[in-house]
Amino acid sequence: MGADRIAFVQGASRGIGLELVRQLLETGAASRVIASCREPDRATKLQSIAAEHMPRLTTLAVDVSEEATIAEAATRVGQVTDKLHFILNVAGVLHGEGFGPEKRLSQVRPEVLKTVFEVNAFGPLIVAKHFSSFLRHDDRSIFASLSARVGSISDNRLGGWYAYRGSKAAQNMFTKTLSIELGHVARNTIVVGLHPGTVDTGLSEPFQGSVPKEKLFSTKQSVEHLLAVIDGLTPQDTGKVFAWDGSEIPP
Repeated sequence: MGADRIAFVQGASRGIGLELVRQLLETGAASRVIASCREPDRATKLQSIAAEHMPRLTTLAVDVSEEATIAEAATRVGQVTDKLHFILNVAGVLHGEGFGPEKRLSQVRPEVLKTVFEVNAFGPLIVAKHFSSFLRHDDRSIFASLSARVGSISDNRLGGWYAYRGSKAAQNMFTKTLSIELGHVARNTIVVGLHPGTVDTGLSEPFQGSVPKEKLFSTKQSVEHLLAVIDGLTPQDTGKVFAWDGSEIPP
């Protein structure tokens, strides 16, 4: 398995986050994984993986819309290590109870904008605020956040989806800005956004009807692609956003 490489996965209770935890452990890409979600004690699939891989997997409670939980998680991590090699932000929201992607301007609601931006844009940034000190070491490390192609301003040809597009575009700007700052203090950290493609999860389920079968990935396929992209990243890639196939997504 090689050197002790520790991953922190934020948003690990289901979907891509859960599969990332599984594959990081099973492939040995990480010797230890710290997985967080809002209610880890109720995340039965995550607890099942934890039981199988004990003591290599530990879980923490984090709600990315509550900074205090992120700060507490960082304190807990600091009690067991001073070094992380992967920080992977997976939690995201596209729709929820009573709201979905806006098809037109008249559907924009401030409370939905706040909810979506809190999770998709602010969440990874506040994780960086409290966890970046764990990246200040000499080993290669990755800070990655799940982004989306619809967050590209230059690629926006259809309009709509104001909250989701805007939150992912903001996340991408935060990624770029963070890469500049960490480039001064954590020189071996590569900061990127990652677009997983359309994945067969609850987030994309209402919108899968128009997706060709060959372009709808299982979580296993998507994570295999993402880990391959991560494995191939170089310092010159920091601050950029990449799709599941390794192609760069323009701002």
